[in-house]
Amino acid sequence: MEALVSWFTLTLGQHISKEAVVFIISMVPLLELRGGLLASSLLKIPLLTAIPICIIGNIIPIPFILLFIRRIFLWMKKFKGMGRLVEKLEARAMKKSGQVSSAEFWGLALFVGIPLPGTGAWTGSLIAALLEMDIKKAVIAELVGVAIATVIMSAVSYGLLGLFLH
Repeated sequence: MEALVSWFTLTLGQHISKEAVVFIISMVPLLELRGGLLASSLLKIPLLTAIPICIIGNIIPIPFILLFIRRIFLWMKKFKGMGRLVEKLEARAMKKSGQVSSAEFWGLALFVGIPLPGTGAWTGSLIAALLEMDIKKAVIAELVGVAIATVIMSAVSYGLLGLFLH
């Protein structure tokens, strides 16, 4: 993840503001808020400036994924070669769905909030859509998850843990 964040920061940073770079990183699958806060720290953006930028960037894709991903996947399956990709994405998401389906709201919130590889708002939204979770419940659970991830990644990215340990 750090290599991707560095690439985005160096490549985009030449053309747009560092805040815009962080916003874009926060919207990108796999990087999301975690990558955005890491980039913010590397770019020396103050934490209180970085948090809203990262949160907004991370939550913008959520409703679109929840509302449209199943339709997009159905459309993609009509094209040769795309069906396999969609099936692979669905299988990967459903493989992780056990963590979400058993505890639905809190399962989704923790899935989105705990910063582990393959978790986050994008995958959480995909899982919620494939499980046909209630959209309001899914959005609220994901917002709770983004809040959890914000606290954890702020502490990690900005070294706040060190302040409490000394």
